[in-house]
Amino acid sequence: MSDFLTSRLEVVLAAFAISLALRSYFAKPKAPHGGKLPPGDVVYTQLFGQDNIVINSERVARDLLEHRSHNYSDRPDIATNELFGIDYTTAFMRYSSRWRLQRKILHQSFRQDAVPCFRPMQVTKSHEFLLNLLEDPLDYPKHLEAYSGSVIMSAVYSYDAARRGDHMVERATMGLDIILKEMRPEVAAIFSAFPFLLRLPSWLPGMRLKRVSPLAKKLSIENLENPFAYTEHGLAAGSVSSCMVADHLMELDHSYGDSAWQKKAVKESAATAFGAGTETTAAVLMNFLLVMILYPDIQQKAHQLVDSVVGPKRLPTFHDRPSLPYIDAILRECMRWRPVFPLAIMHAAVESDIYEGYYIPKGATVTPNVWAMCHNEDKYANASEFNPDRFLNPDGTLTDDTVSFVWGFGRRICPGRHLAEASIWSAMAKDETGKEIEFEPHWHGGLTVRPMPFPCSITPRNADIDITTLQHLIRVSI
Repeated sequence: MSDFLTSRLEVVLAAFAISLALRSYFAKPKAPHGGKLPPGDVVYTQLFGQDNIVINSERVARDLLEHRSHNYSDRPDIATNELFGIDYTTAFMRYSSRWRLQRKILHQSFRQDAVPCFRPMQVTKSHEFLLNLLEDPLDYPKHLEAYSGSVIMSAVYSYDAARRGDHMVERATMGLDIILKEMRPEVAAIFSAFPFLLRLPSWLPGMRLKRVSPLAKKLSIENLENPFAYTEHGLAAGSVSSCMVADHLMELDHSYGDSAWQKKAVKESAATAFGAGTETTAAVLMNFLLVMILYPDIQQKAHQLVDSVVGPKRLPTFHDRPSLPYIDAILRECMRWRPVFPLAIMHAAVESDIYEGYYIPKGATVTPNVWAMCHNEDKYANASEFNPDRFLNPDGTLTDDTVSFVWGFGRRICPGRHLAEASIWSAMAKDETGKEIEFEPHWHGGLTVRPMPFPCSITPRNADIDITTLQHLIRVSI
């Protein structure tokens, strides 16, 4: 009965928030020079006294969040961040010197020219992913999380996770799963507008957030402290190789009094990298598996192209990537078709601004509607259809459209996007998905969106491949 009341109250609260938003939709923003934007490109609402601007246009998003990034790189205060123990994360942090230091650390570690050094590790982890799929195909969601988590754990902490059932990866992904499901935008908006609600007892109907947050906070602290301690101890013992944490710890300048502050920044940005990298990679790969089932003709074409380039005696490597533009086109379409962050992460205006005649007040929450940009019919005809050919030129080469806006904008763009994209490509190029199955796909709702587990038959294209044969292919492909 308590769960029933809880769910009903949450629905009422969400409906209340939506009704206020719809009512304020007709409140016109101040436009001293007369607005000139096409209808629907920008929507203004005032919810609980907070100015909210939703950007539905890629052009407007780039104009504001990139070309005027100095004014739109802040984040709004989200009351539930501290409750869940994630107020340290770079992604949600307010624009400040603390954020700039963390951003610098992440950029140095995962800039585009630094990512190739991770390729041997990514290939190894993708091979382990294949072995897991062959041994236990029904548990593919767990294998996806193990793959994405092990890649980022290695890149950030030099931690070589077990192929399956790794304790550290499972604890971290458990906490991440709770946070992403519970921190829905409408819930965060209500508690941010009325922070006194957080003082209500957890047993009260509608306070599910407070019931699950203690475990989430405990796991968030574990994710912050334990992997970092592993690398720090390993660095002292000489048992870890180059990685984000080790490299930055060795560069700490202890002659300055702020070395402890720098060390804390390394720890916090490392935990941020794990959370962001794991969810992005796993969610896009879930989309990939889903479309391989829904669109068997695309699956068949991809198989034929991989076979023509690689042949049957080895597995694809990053050296084959320039020869497989269709795989990259599928990757881009996976990110466009069902973006992982459909509403990105909210920005905030540092100062008041005027854009094409429209007044944007200081402190306004600015939300890039990535879903609308991905489904812009003027740019992506029949946008609801999955069609990788939209990213290919007539001669088969890739277009210039990299769908970069799915990674965010300006100074808040995801610093680990190059590593994540490479991890996704490595797994996609090697995956082998089987026969067609009839079902209706559904998606998880929350801060991020990914498909719910679906019936999936995963078998090797070559019926003669068993564990021994696959292990041989892995050895000759290294």
